[in-house]
Amino acid sequence: MLNERDIKEILDYRSSNQVVSLYLNTEPANGNADAYRLQLRSLLKGVDAAQDIQRIEQYFNHEYDWSGKSVAVFSCAADHYFKAFPLAVPVRSRVRISDHPHFKPLADLWDEYGGYGVALVDKQGVRLFHFNMGVLEEQEGYLGEEVKHIKHGEASSLTGRRAGAAGKTSSEDEIENRNLKGQVNFSAKFFEDKRIRRILIGGTDENIARFREQLPKTWQSLIVGSFHSPITASHAEVQSKAYQAGAEAEKKREASLVDAAITAAAKGGAGMVGVEETLHAVSNHRVSTLLVQEGFFSSGVECNGCGRLSGHITDQCPVCGNENRKLLDVIDTAVVSVLQSGGDVEIVHESAPLEAAGRVAALLRY
Repeated sequence: MLNERDIKEILDYRSSNQVVSLYLNTEPANGNADAYRLQLRSLLKGVDAAQDIQRIEQYFNHEYDWSGKSVAVFSCAADHYFKAFPLAVPVRSRVRISDHPHFKPLADLWDEYGGYGVALVDKQGVRLFHFNMGVLEEQEGYLGEEVKHIKHGEASSLTGRRAGAAGKTSSEDEIENRNLKGQVNFSAKFFEDKRIRRILIGGTDENIARFREQLPKTWQSLIVGSFHSPITASHAEVQSKAYQAGAEAEKKREASLVDAAITAAAKGGAGMVGVEETLHAVSNHRVSTLLVQEGFFSSGVECNGCGRLSGHITDQCPVCGNENRKLLDVIDTAVVSVLQSGGDVEIVHESAPLEAAGRVAALLRY
């Protein structure tokens, strides 16, 4: 299963030889192994890398079990480098050749499916789930004291007891508060141990609100949404609702980031739009968040001396005078550069404003 260590290794790998990157959609519902092998041969037909093709075909003929929804393969036979990652989430089929793994599709998948933490809460306990790339990695639970509710109207008639809110006794309130504190402490440790990147909370509106308010601000900032669910829901139900809520939240967040970048660029602030302007900011390590329309790629060059990226195809770098190296997809190189420099990358789906702005934009550090 693809994890953060794999992501970093792929991100950092670069070769003086060509690297073949293959993404193949293998969803069982849409076809069988024979159909996907035919598609694989079609994708590799124009690739001039006999040893890599042989190794890739060997993997699909003898190692891949065809049970996943897609697979990502990176091969550089000259470096004896081969990595294959079966995935439980779908990806669009494509093949690319460069001096590094084609990273944009992985950035998109990791952004959409990587590192989900889900908390199902009620007044007694919490169930915690760690979903990563479409797979349930781990689940744990915390169970506090049982909250025994007294019938309505009974609490105020009992000697020595104060009536709580909505007819609850002070004892009930105390138990619920103790339970909530235990839930929050247990959840915070779970989120930290599993290196959770985003959080969703399931339950009733009341329980969600109480749990959210008590979480430390560090974890509150990672909450992307919530959904109604009984605490007894199956992990498949939880995963489906969590990803649905997460996708809706992600769509709104992407729209907000695009709007912020376009507005900042229009005002001459910390924003850039368009290929050349954005690549200039990437080359100067000014990009905090790179926004790329899903499926967009563009040819360009990278300077062998200073590393400057440009969408203009020229033989020589205008900055340092060194030779430029032609790139099939300069946007993918920009994605890698931003991530390596500690920035974020958002692969944006269905954004008319971003398309109108040149399909690439950025929020800047300064």
